[in-house]
Amino acid sequence: MNIFKQLVKSIYSPKDIALFRFQGIGKTILYVFLLTLISILPSIIYLSTALTTGIDSARTIISKELPDFSIKKGQLTADTLVPVTSNQDNFTIILDPTGTISDTDVENEGNAFALLKDEFVLAAGGQSNIYPYAMLQGLNFSKEDLLNFIDTIAGNRGIIIPLLSLFIYLVSSASSFVEVSVLAIIGLVLKNLLGRKLTYRQLWRMAAYSETLPTLFFTIMAAIKTSVPNSFMINWLVVIIVLYLAINEIPKPKKKITE
Repeated sequence: MNIFKQLVKSIYSPKDIALFRFQGIGKTILYVFLLTLISILPSIIYLSTALTTGIDSARTIISKELPDFSIKKGQLTADTLVPVTSNQDNFTIILDPTGTISDTDVENEGNAFALLKDEFVLAAGGQSNIYPYAMLQGLNFSKEDLLNFIDTIAGNRGIIIPLLSLFIYLVSSASSFVEVSVLAIIGLVLKNLLGRKLTYRQLWRMAAYSETLPTLFFTIMAAIKTSVPNSFMINWLVVIIVLYLAINEIPKPKKKITE
C-alpha cells in the first residue's frame, strides 16, 4: 500500500493502523515527514502572502504612525505609554512596550507583526511564530534599523521565503517526532490495559498513523483561519483514542491450555 492510500485509511480505519505495525520503519518515518508537510502548508502559504503583501504596508505604518523605539538588553522601549496598533491593507502592526498585549492577541489579528515588551511575533492565518529578543544576544535595534531591515527583506524575499519555510518544516518535523515518541510511550500503558502483546517499535509505527485524523483536522481549520479552543488538549485526546482503538483491533494472545 502506498503512502497516500495509508493516509486515507488512517483517517477512518483503526484496523489498518494496527496492520501498519509490521511495515518498515523507514516508510513510517517518511509518513511522519509527509504529515508534517501537510500540517504546515497553511502557515507557509499565509506567511508567504503576508510577507509579500505586507512589506509595503509595514514600511508605511512604521515610518508614519509608530513612535520612535529601541530594543536593548532584551527589552522594548518606546516613546509611548500605551500600546500602538495600526492596520493597513489587512495587515496589522503592533508596538507594545507595556506588556499589555500577548502573543495570543496578536494571533487573533490575522496577518500581523508585533513588537512586544520581550518578544516579537509574526502572525499569519491564525497561527503565530514567537521570537524572544533574548534569543539574539547583544541585540540593539531601533526604528530606523527596522525600516532598513524591511527594505532588505523586500529585496531578498525570493530567498527568505524558502529559507523560512524550510526552517518551519524542520522545527515542526522535530516536534512531530517527539510527539509520536511520547504517544508510543502512552501506547505501552494502553496495550497493557488491553492485554495486547506489542513492542515499542510497533507502537511507534501505530502512533505515527494515529496522528493522521487530528493533523488533517487542524490543517483544515488553519486553512480556513478558524481558531480551535483548547487545540492542544483536543489533539492529544483524539490521537490517544485513535491509538487505543487501533490497539484494540489486535487479537489477544491465545492462552496456553494446561493439562
